[in-house]
Amino acid sequence: MAFDFLVPVKKKVLAFSELLPPQALGKNIHKHTEKKGLPVFANATVAIFGVLESRNAYEKKPEKLDLDGIRIQLYRLMAGNWNSTILDIGDVEEGDTVEDTYFVVKEIVAGLLEENIIPIIIGATQDITFPAYRAFDKIRDMVNLVSIDSRFDFGEDDELISSHSYMSKIITDKPNNLFNFSNIGYQSYFNAQEEMDLMERLFFDAYRLGEVAANLELAEPVLRNSHIVSLDLRAVRAGEMGMHPNFSPNGFTGREICTIARYAGISDKVSLFGIYEGENSPQAFQMIAQIIWYFIEGISFRVKEFPSSKSEDFTKFTVPTDTEELIFYKSHVTERWWVEVPSILPEHTKTNSVALLPCTEGDYLDACNQNIPERWFKAYRKGFN
Repeated sequence: MAFDFLVPVKKKVLAFSELLPPQALGKNIHKHTEKKGLPVFANATVAIFGVLESRNAYEKKPEKLDLDGIRIQLYRLMAGNWNSTILDIGDVEEGDTVEDTYFVVKEIVAGLLEENIIPIIIGATQDITFPAYRAFDKIRDMVNLVSIDSRFDFGEDDELISSHSYMSKIITDKPNNLFNFSNIGYQSYFNAQEEMDLMERLFFDAYRLGEVAANLELAEPVLRNSHIVSLDLRAVRAGEMGMHPNFSPNGFTGREICTIARYAGISDKVSLFGIYEGENSPQAFQMIAQIIWYFIEGISFRVKEFPSSKSEDFTKFTVPTDTEELIFYKSHVTERWWVEVPSILPEHTKTNSVALLPCTEGDYLDACNQNIPERWFKAYRKGFN
């Protein structure tokens, strides 16, 4: 029923796509049109849709996000050598209330997840992450969320949900299905010390902009363990987004944010990708389109693998340290790393079994130098609290 609220792709966008060469994405995306209705969902890989809701914006939006402009830039890009079937199912407009919009978004996302289709949301404001998260209620017991953002978005104690406080709503709302939250790209001067302290108390992970920009591979294991990825475009520097005043001179470059989007696509756990807080400028439209392109590119390189000492595709490394004996695995297929963490989830504590936490080769080398990796320590502490 929620799919009935989707507005078809506009006729001017369809007319533009007709003029494109056969190799362009616009000729290879199955679209929701007024004439033909929704495309067939069977065997689809991803479904793109826009959400125009912006009434909970922290900085009020003077105009609606031009989703048609984003589509035109996306459609004109050349398709990669992909096996992905891509849908564009149209847009969700503002409901009578913000809660009405949230309900429709939640139901659409849940419907797509049940079909094993990855939703790509282009949202006006990042508070749309909240209903997208709630869509997992009947899909997964526990969810890992990664936010690519210059801010943690916890907001003030008495603040209602907004694009700067949606995380507080996610943390406190019942049922609490959030197992882990990770931030990639925060900038210290945008976050109060109390927010940083809260991240530490909850054993959440946070990676500063400079830390990640200096070594983008740090983001890969974080995204490999995520189910939801929420990208606030204000994590991208203003020069890449058309110099809009809502953007900071510091942030990820276009190349860096596209690399991170590709890492998100490669992760076989990521089931939803949201892009929020865009502005209306030709440069911003191109940036959003290219981020989506790289995410879909990543999906085409997904490899389902589960480390095991019994498999010839993995090497097991046992590293004794002063406090713990750490077990690492390295894949010979993808060269990715994992480390065992005891009792990381409730079902593991009942059987005294272990979970496998994605990590980097640097974590293995740190352990060899008798330094327990911080990501292992936080996961271990969380499993026992």
